[in-house]
Amino acid sequence: MGKATRIRQQNAREKIAAQRAAERRAETRRRMFITGGSVLGVIVIVVAFIAFKTLSSSPTTNTSSPRGTPLPASVAHDLATVPASALAAVGKGSVATSRPPITPITGAPLTSNGKPEMLYIGAEYCPYCAAMRWSMAIALSRFGTLSTPLRGIHSSSTDSFANTATLTFYKSGYTSKYLTFTPVENLTVDKALLQNPTAEQAKIWAQYEPDPATRGYPFIDFANKFMITSPIYDPGVLKGMTWSQIASASRDPSSPVAQGVLGAANYITAAICRTTNNQPANVCTAPPIKALAGGL
Repeated sequence: MGKATRIRQQNAREKIAAQRAAERRAETRRRMFITGGSVLGVIVIVVAFIAFKTLSSSPTTNTSSPRGTPLPASVAHDLATVPASALAAVGKGSVATSRPPITPITGAPLTSNGKPEMLYIGAEYCPYCAAMRWSMAIALSRFGTLSTPLRGIHSSSTDSFANTATLTFYKSGYTSKYLTFTPVENLTVDKALLQNPTAEQAKIWAQYEPDPATRGYPFIDFANKFMITSPIYDPGVLKGMTWSQIASASRDPSSPVAQGVLGAANYITAAICRTTNNQPANVCTAPPIKALAGGL
């Protein structure tokens, strides 16, 4: 074999070896790419799953809890056990009647769990909500039970009727055979988002208060039959009082607090009775409630 032939064969073997080495490197890269892609795909799937679970489990509320200050047990007791005689003695009390305190509305029946629904949308900073919550708590206690312990807050220190002592319905519970109570505390005392109304709740709110410029708090819808969109008594009667003082004074029919708080509670009770087919009878057939309900 000549030298030239040996050189050509050597060159051919080196070329083949180089091609095979290149093929092995390419195969190695391909396998690494596939393996890396698979791992990356798994990572992407895991991250997406975690993100989905986080988003799907996130409520439409600020989950900071609890809110406010636990109220003394005496406050819950005083609100839940206002004597029927005191409520009857107050009647409409000092509720302003220059315009209808409660407005009749029409719409598809608002119900939940097979019962008429009372929807409340308010805000913790709102002084008018602060006043109305006392009346709502007393009226609701005539149809069921608010969960305890109740928690207390104060309205905004920079708004009208500053620092009004009140309770919050944020994450509160309510049980009743006659009524479903759905509270939405939209904003905190600092006007940060606390609870978003659902799409359906926002639709109802906008239906009855269509102008965003004047839409405000409180908004109380009684089964789409009646609504309250402003305080119906003077929040000023609560000025400078503590939670315990307000709860206690609410039981004394001669006090300005009871004249406002119980008067509004009687109107709220009458509106609820119009949605519950006058049940329970011992509440809804009481003479002051029948009189107020007949005028709605």
